[in-house]
Order: sequence, then C-alpha cells, then structure tokens
Amino acid sequence: MAIDKVVASSDEALADVFDGAVILCGGFGCVGGAPSTLLRALAKRPVKNLTLVGNAPVLGRDAQETLARTITVPESYADASLLIQNGQVSKLIVSVPAMAIVRMQEPFPVVKALREGQNIEIELVAQGTLAERITAARAGIAAFYTPTGAGTFLEKDKEVRTFNKRAYILESAIKADFGLIWAYKADRYGNLIYRGTSRTFNATMAGAATITVAEVAEVVKLGELDPEAVVTPGVYVDRVVTRQQEY
Repeated sequence: MAIDKVVASSDEALADVFDGAVILCGGFGCVGGAPSTLLRALAKRPVKNLTLVGNAPVLGRDAQETLARTITVPESYADASLLIQNGQVSKLIVSVPAMAIVRMQEPFPVVKALREGQNIEIELVAQGTLAERITAARAGIAAFYTPTGAGTFLEKDKEVRTFNKRAYILESAIKADFGLIWAYKADRYGNLIYRGTSRTFNATMAGAATITVAEVAEVVKLGELDPEAVVTPGVYVDRVVTRQQEY
C-alpha cells in the first residue's frame, strides 16, 4: 500500500486553511504538547476570522513560564496566542481564555486584544464538556445531554431537560475544518503514539476535523510502532509533518 501522509513542511500542511475556518488547537499548555510549529506556520498565513477551539490555547508564553514552576518552557514553545496577536481570530471556544496570575509581567494576549478593541467572541465551555463535544464530532453524534453547567450561565440559550429529576443541558458537537495536534511519533500511514501528558486534547481532537494535521518529533518506518502503543489510528489523521524545532 502506497499511502504516505507525510508532507514536507508546516506551510504545505496548512496551505488550504481559509478565512473563517474552525481550528482545533491541541495541547494542554507547554507540558501538554502544543503543535507549536503548525501554529507558527498558521500565524504567517493571510487568513482571518478564525474560530479557535481548545482547552487553554491562547494563554501565551509569559503565562506558561509563570505557571511552570517545576519545568523549563522549551524555546520552541508557542501557542495560538500568536493568532490573537495578529488579529486573525474572531471567536474562541475554550475552557480557559485567561487566568488570575499576580506575577504576570504582561496581560494575557486575549485580555490585551480586547483592551485594544479587537472584537473576539468568547464561548466558555467546561473542560470535560469541551472534550465530549469534540469526541462527539468524531463519532458522528450531533448533540448530547450533560448535567455539567445546569443552573449556571452556561445553560443560556440552550435546551434544558430533566432526566431522573436532574437538569441536563443539550450540548452540540464541535466539528472543525482543521485539527492541529502534537504527537511523539508517527509512521507514514499516520498512526500516532504520544509521550507523557501530550495525549490530553491532542488524542481527543484527532479525527474531529475535516483535515487533521499531526505535528510529530519523528516519522518512523512502518512496523516500528508497537501496535499496542498506537493511540490514534492513521484513519483519523490526514497529514503528518515533522517538527522543525524539537522540544
């Protein structure tokens, strides 16, 4: 079989991203393996009105360095705050757009952007609900009921029903146009393995977009990945690119 999903560069992998695209941003901060090379490449493209989806994809490097008390933030680290700084984002669907950190030297990128007059809509989603909305898209499930957020501002403009005397909110799936994720190793079929905490939202997002692009540290020969260790089968991955700057 001659399947080869490896592309030569991040620029090539993202050449068809368009204005108004919905982008899944993998990772969980610097310890969770953000697809930094892909995000840098996307920040260079002349696209705008993007919707970014992720757990906390726009905190910025300053926040990661302040939060990372036990690890060193890699020089290669970048997150989707680059897109905020460029004015490329019109909406965020996130669990954490910013945090209260006293030691921060600069305001969070999204806070700074809003102060400067950027019009960015922010949809807050509980972390577990966000993961399930993404997973539902991959499974072809249009919507589901969850008790999380019932009775709070999160239920605004949403259907609420009672099951077994408990209120549940109807949450819709989040199907994206492009999913940008980070994995440790891949083969040319797109099978992926992860290392440590980098599974998080990266593995969750694989396959939940029309095009899933995996940034990896290394592409290995077919057969070198232990089948029992493969977390994301290649069927969920459309393109693979090797990180140009290693962690």
